[in-house]
Amino acid sequence: MKATKETLSPTRVKLTVEVPFDELKPSLDATYRKLARQVRVSGFRPGKVPSRILDQRLGRGVILDEAVQEALPQLYSEAVQAEEVDVLSRPEVDITEFADGGQLVFTAEVDVRPEVVLPEFSDLQVTVDAVEVTDEQVEEQLGALRDRFAQLQPVERAVQTGDFVSLDLSAQADGKPIEGAEATGLSYEVGSGNLIEGLDEAIIGAADGESHTFTTALLAGEQAEVTATVRGVKEKELPALDDDFATTASEFDTLDELRADVRSWLEQSRRTEQVGQAREKLLESLLERVEVPVPASLLEGEIEAREHRLSHELENIGTDRATYLETLGQSAEEFDAEVRETADKAIRSQLILDAVIDAESIGIDQGELMEQVIMRAQRSGLQPDVYAQQLAQGEGLQALMADVLRTKALFLLLENAKVVDGEGTAVELVLPARPAPDDDEADDEHAGHDHAGHDAEAEAAAEPAQAATATSEGVDRDI
Repeated sequence: MKATKETLSPTRVKLTVEVPFDELKPSLDATYRKLARQVRVSGFRPGKVPSRILDQRLGRGVILDEAVQEALPQLYSEAVQAEEVDVLSRPEVDITEFADGGQLVFTAEVDVRPEVVLPEFSDLQVTVDAVEVTDEQVEEQLGALRDRFAQLQPVERAVQTGDFVSLDLSAQADGKPIEGAEATGLSYEVGSGNLIEGLDEAIIGAADGESHTFTTALLAGEQAEVTATVRGVKEKELPALDDDFATTASEFDTLDELRADVRSWLEQSRRTEQVGQAREKLLESLLERVEVPVPASLLEGEIEAREHRLSHELENIGTDRATYLETLGQSAEEFDAEVRETADKAIRSQLILDAVIDAESIGIDQGELMEQVIMRAQRSGLQPDVYAQQLAQGEGLQALMADVLRTKALFLLLENAKVVDGEGTAVELVLPARPAPDDDEADDEHAGHDHAGHDAEAEAAAEPAQAATATSEGVDRDI
């Protein structure tokens, strides 16, 4: 077999493969054996039908075509390996020459991983916010903690913002009661605005037992008259901020110890946010500095995957795409353009990180993989073995490995990049020993469906080549 490679673009190549007829003999013999078991001919036992009889009954051309289809996947795989093609999609195969006894010539066009020229890691610089925790922020956290330990006390006065009230509600439209739009003894925090539009304005200033009616939109925009009757008013009584509170609300004996712990927690939280900010800005910097052509099949596959996820989510919440776009204030064209842009960024980010993985020979050991499986199983509420089985059924395990590798690549870049704050002062990021992949990366503008994997060459090389009828249908792989 002879294979030659022609570069059609930075993301697509064409393989031309020439195969002598003798090299097709194993596939031809296998085809005869298979057909001999399938074809029933009087006077011959199953599997014992001679080749010449099969030629007469089925036609030599039909058998040759089936033998070629049998041979194409392996021939394509060998050509990919021989020419060291890093494939990212299924091939478009075309048989250009073949005759009985003559050589087989076929071409295969396929999307490939583009070459990514990485900058020197030490040349990378990102600016992040300095870690600053003010006294006001500490007191705000202590105030939130006090609020959790507050008690509700009845008061004999008019309703004020922040009170908790018990309400009876009823509604009518066109003078008729609306079925199912009534409630009794409903607890509500005044000013939260999370119940009915216009309710706060109606009941603020009302006394216990008073009723107020107001007009609001119910039932898909239909106007209704809602009557709210106050049945009790309570206000929050906050505990005193002292040592006794510290003992009640925490494991500390004094308020000073609790305050110091709150400050330490806020600082740690800011440092975690600082790492996240550095990650985002580093990826933005790489996208600006590194030219990464995106294979068309990957981009279209990513867009399709995002649209599929959106449709599924909208179906779950009982709405449609048009209503969703209306809430966003976007036209269909604007939304589609945004999806395409974020999908393009996602793929380019993945390709850059994959180049880092290759350049630095980043790997993943069994311990790291099991750590991630256990962690994600806990988040999903599943036993680790059950979660692992679910991953193994599809491409979940491969996607998890790709996610871990890319996260390690990104943290390697952060370790080597120069990180400064707004004043230009060097910042030492607190990076975890084993960075955990971000489960929300798929929704981030730099993270995609993960559909064209790091080991795509071995996988795509094993894909069946679909002869002359093959199409450019994309594959769901990791990049």
